[in-house]
Amino acid sequence: MNISLKGKKAFVGGSSDGIGKAIAKQLAASGASVTLVSRSEAKLKDIIAELPTTEGQTHQYLLVDYTNFEDYALQLEAYLKSNTIDILVNNTQGPSAGNTLEKNISDYQHAFDLLFKTTVFTTELALKNMIKNKWGRIINIASVSVKEPLSYLALSNTIRAAVVTWGKSLATDVGPYQITVNNILTGYFDTNRIAQLNATKAKQLGISETEVRNQMEDKVSLKRIGNPKEYGYLVTFLASANAAYITGTSIPIDGGLLKSL
Repeated sequence: MNISLKGKKAFVGGSSDGIGKAIAKQLAASGASVTLVSRSEAKLKDIIAELPTTEGQTHQYLLVDYTNFEDYALQLEAYLKSNTIDILVNNTQGPSAGNTLEKNISDYQHAFDLLFKTTVFTTELALKNMIKNKWGRIINIASVSVKEPLSYLALSNTIRAAVVTWGKSLATDVGPYQITVNNILTGYFDTNRIAQLNATKAKQLGISETEVRNQMEDKVSLKRIGNPKEYGYLVTFLASANAAYITGTSIPIDGGLLKSL
């Protein structure tokens, strides 16, 4: 199956590293023009230099801090005055780790603004052009923890679940415009985020980070951590015409980590 995204414009959040970076690179490899979004300008410039620029592709980046919603909103509105989005990948950095007893109401508000408020706001603005063109792809990066909560990720468990149910509702509303909305439930992938979480968990448990990773791999049916490239393949398929009849779904990509149906 040959996937071509020629002529499509993709907006990829959190794309300076890890899963976001892998998604951006694969979308570009399939012909899309990509806007990278992150707060690390040096990393964004390096990635831009790596992306292919064939068949009229043009790539750019938007320097934002998702933790400052007011500033992010202004920058996004300015960006959309001269740009449009066909493929929207809603992805940000995750909130801080910790269980429910370690978090207070202000932590939940911060996580809400970071994960939910930015996703809904970005989508609302991007939808204007998608509805006009009667074509669009909205892909929300979520987590397997919305189905099987992880005790040390209380904030992520809670707010990402809201994103998933909102995405399901949105899929119904925008379906008549041939816009698809899908959620991806992320398992364990070899990223800096996983390394940071493992370091925190190792300290809490009084064991080595290597032991934490080994335990993590043992929980996965395939007995390994995912490669971010594999994530990029799934997103690129969902962004393509080949996935035009897939919407309102929550697709795990976890190597068999989830044990529930």
